[in-house]
Amino acid sequence: MKYQALGPIRLIDGDTVHVIRAQKMEIALAVLLVRANQIVSTKELIGEIWDESPPLRAVPALHVYISQLRKLLLRPGVRENPIVTQAPGYLLRVDPEDVDYLVFQDLVRSGRTLLMRDRCEEALARFERALGLWCGPMLGGLTLGPIGRSLLTRVEEIRVECLEMQVEAKLMLGRHRELVSVLYGLINDHPFNEVFYEQLMRALHSSGRRADALRVYRMAWETLDRELGLEPGFKLREAQRTILARDTGRVRVRADVR
Repeated sequence: MKYQALGPIRLIDGDTVHVIRAQKMEIALAVLLVRANQIVSTKELIGEIWDESPPLRAVPALHVYISQLRKLLLRPGVRENPIVTQAPGYLLRVDPEDVDYLVFQDLVRSGRTLLMRDRCEEALARFERALGLWCGPMLGGLTLGPIGRSLLTRVEEIRVECLEMQVEAKLMLGRHRELVSVLYGLINDHPFNEVFYEQLMRALHSSGRRADALRVYRMAWETLDRELGLEPGFKLREAQRTILARDTGRVRVRADVR
């Protein structure tokens, strides 16, 4: 059984795809999947499913959801169920290679290591494979409690980092022009991410569009100042200085030639 969480929750059993229609049952599975191979207490599960307003019979209801999930996850010829009762709650036993968000994190880690070693083509292949696992908002946009929200935040941060490193690998491979439109889109989605502004400045400058690169710096400055009251950080300022210094150098060379 393979578990997909980078999008709507789906269970893949060979050629068969299972989608859970009952929302509270889906949330119970989501929480167990978020804490894969770790015990989730009955209290935590109830808090994730019903937040601060559980019904009087929340415990019996939870037992029903767990029982239904066990029936769904039980494979023919396999005696042991992936969902195990273990005080003070339950545990979902999985192979990390069968859970897409765990595979995603592993691909990003290995890609990061390859990029640090300047093995850009290999790193890029890892990042693209990792991002290709996404099929929509993680866990299908389910409304979850603290456990679920914590994971969603963490994995989203890793996804943005993966996007940054994917762009960096392409810049290092000289694929500047193809990145310009991509980076404008990323800035639109992440208007406070200074990494994307700095990468766009480099892509434009390396494509012979120095004026556009400097306009991006102005755009970043205005956005950060207007929305957050901040000035651009060191890397953005350094990118601007580098462009201006190179342009000044060219002017001096031309003057000397004359």
